[in-house]
Amino acid sequence: MNSQAKEKNTLKRGLTARHMNMIAIGGSIGTGLFFASGSAVSTAGPGGAILAYLIMGIIVYFLMTSLGEMSTKLPISGSFETYASRFVDPALGFTLGWNYWFCWAICVAAELVAGSIIVKFWFPHTNTTLWSVLFLVVIFILNMLSAKAYGESEYWFASIKVVTVIIFLIVGVLMIFGIFNNASPGFSNWVLSDGHGKKAPFVGGAAALINVFLVAGFSFSGTEIVGLAAGESENPEENVPKAIKIVFFRILLFYIGAILVIGFLVPFTDKNLLKNGADSIAYSPFTMVFQKCGLAAAASLMNAVILTSVLSCGNSGLYVASRMLYSLSKEGKAPKFLCKVNKRGIPTNAVYATTLVACIAFFASLIGDGKIYYILYNASGITAFFAWLGIGICHYRFRKAYVAQGKDLKDLKFKAKFYPFGPIIAVVMCIIVIFGANIWVFQADTFSWFDFITNYVCIPIFILLYFGYKFAKKTKIVPLQECNFEYKED
Repeated sequence: MNSQAKEKNTLKRGLTARHMNMIAIGGSIGTGLFFASGSAVSTAGPGGAILAYLIMGIIVYFLMTSLGEMSTKLPISGSFETYASRFVDPALGFTLGWNYWFCWAICVAAELVAGSIIVKFWFPHTNTTLWSVLFLVVIFILNMLSAKAYGESEYWFASIKVVTVIIFLIVGVLMIFGIFNNASPGFSNWVLSDGHGKKAPFVGGAAALINVFLVAGFSFSGTEIVGLAAGESENPEENVPKAIKIVFFRILLFYIGAILVIGFLVPFTDKNLLKNGADSIAYSPFTMVFQKCGLAAAASLMNAVILTSVLSCGNSGLYVASRMLYSLSKEGKAPKFLCKVNKRGIPTNAVYATTLVACIAFFASLIGDGKIYYILYNASGITAFFAWLGIGICHYRFRKAYVAQGKDLKDLKFKAKFYPFGPIIAVVMCIIVIFGANIWVFQADTFSWFDFITNYVCIPIFILLYFGYKFAKKTKIVPLQECNFEYKED
């Protein structure tokens, strides 16, 4: 292949250190923080929500350092899909790749639905489908320009989110101490009872805690984007580790800090806290806090910021889904036409295909915005845990193979701490959440097939994909001595 043809069929490294840092920061600041944090407090109480998010934050830290070690050594666009094929089993790579593409393709649809419903905050009787179309057009254009355009847009989207969360934390602390609002609730919301046997700070016991793990997982999904973006980073050996290292501290500051503020200022019994599938999706706990301090204009502005956050998540979703589809095509696990790249380094057909799936959002008005958001939210949350499960397994085998082949660990540019404890604990927790987070659907008095299917259908699909490909291609577990560490630019 001549150099000109080769140039037309490769991605371009246009993401700078500045872009990578903000992709890492902004990857998990979205509807999970602005919306799902309210659901977490309502379900498990302020204490239960903080504990669940803290545990999940530690798990994410283990996974991101695992991914950082692999993606620094092998900065490939397909990331853990390629790692699974090289270090575990090509069937697992196939399954993880398609699972991850599906995860983010439907996440784009979920964000479009969320964005269109947020607009109802200002225009209660608006046509949500028209807004979904408009938002999809915007993120489609951003993704079709270049990787650098995506990075730049995500940088500013993430900057708005970071500044907003910091302001929220400052205002919240001032309200807690009665500086912004003389009627500070003090610790009353931490000992509140709903009159039906549920009492803060821990509401619903262990079952509620496990349920919130899924909410926390959905909130943190996106942190792994930095691993996929490594394939288009200008200097992955330096930029990826820097971006990875800030993940844990960001989680502590933004998520734990925000839930602390919400726990102090909003009682878990407040009916406006987001419930999955409720039509009150516009009532983020962030917006509610600003309303409580008497700043009506600030509450409206907060909703505008949340809207930009939703667009940011949709923007990232379309980016990572299209790159995963591109990688699958390059490795022969998806139709060949999907790896077509234009002169700006954009996998155009992969972007088109993902955009078509995102059009699911346009059917929201037919069966109810809240219900379609609930379906997409649950499917995206569970599939994200499958991706994390794969990262943990890949890293365990990666390090084992590295040592088995006589390579020196000192040669790794970035080395994950707590190996093998980190990936093993992460894998165990992911399995627990995948099978246990939605056990509430089996309650006899509230059981419905709709809830059962929407919460558990992804598990048999994942298993069928793995064994279907394994039997069709007759793949085997890759021996440690045969694991491929070779890396070269496309």
